[in-house]
Order: sequence, then structure tokens, then C-alpha cells
Amino acid sequence: MIKIVYPDKKPAIKTEGDRELVFCVARKRWVHLTPEEWVRQNTLLYLTETLQYPSSLISVERQLTLGELQKRFDIVVYKDEKPFVLIECKEMNVRVTQKTLDQVLRYNINLQAVYFIITNGTTCYGFSKADGHLTGIDEFPAF
Repeated sequence: MIKIVYPDKKPAIKTEGDRELVFCVARKRWVHLTPEEWVRQNTLLYLTETLQYPSSLISVERQLTLGELQKRFDIVVYKDEKPFVLIECKEMNVRVTQKTLDQVLRYNINLQAVYFIITNGTTCYGFSKADGHLTGIDEFPAF
């Protein structure tokens, strides 16, 4: 399991009417603040503030085609123009299970990221894939 210590910096939040919005540093726009979005934005801050991943190499919620299905991944970090880390975020009250790992593995068929991370904001698991084998990792890969 990976231990994440979120930075002191918090995502910018504002209210418009009856909706709470959070500023996404990767998409550079305000988005609806949901429990899953809270995890996504705090994970992005961890990547950019703590690990110093360049925000210009991070994609958030982009469409992905799996056969005839259209899906969206949460976060992909690119390195050398290739997917480096695929991150799947769940809201805090959703358990990280084998089903979550299976989802990431399906997404990775197309993406071919070297590492994948699954988090609900409190629980975080990481894996690397080499030669068709999964290996658990205990920290985010260095960029």
C-alpha cells in the first residue's frame, strides 16, 4: 500500500448558486466538486506539489475507447510522450477492490502505462507492469 500525505496547499473552492466548484489545476478550469473530484484534485496536488510531476504532462478525465465502449480515465501522467502512470480515483466511501483493479487493467490495455495507482483518498495501491506481470509498489514512481 502507498501512503499519501497530502500537501498543506488545498484546492481552490468556490460556490456558484447551489453548486460547489473546485479549480482543476490540470484542466485549468472550474469543475463541479463531487466526492470523487475531491480525491482527484487532492491527488493532483500531491503529484504536482509533493512529487513535482509537471502539470503540463498530466491529463485528467479524457475519453478512452474500449472496443465499442467509451470510458474516461481519471488521471494519466505522461513521460517521454507515453503514458507513464495511470491513476484511478474513487470517492472516499468507495472501497478499493479487485473490481477497481480490473477497471484499471482494462483501461491500460489501450494506454500501456508502466505504473497504475488506485486511490479513494485514504487507501492507495500501486502496481507496475513488466513482461505481463503485475508487481505491487509502495510509493509513487519518481518522475
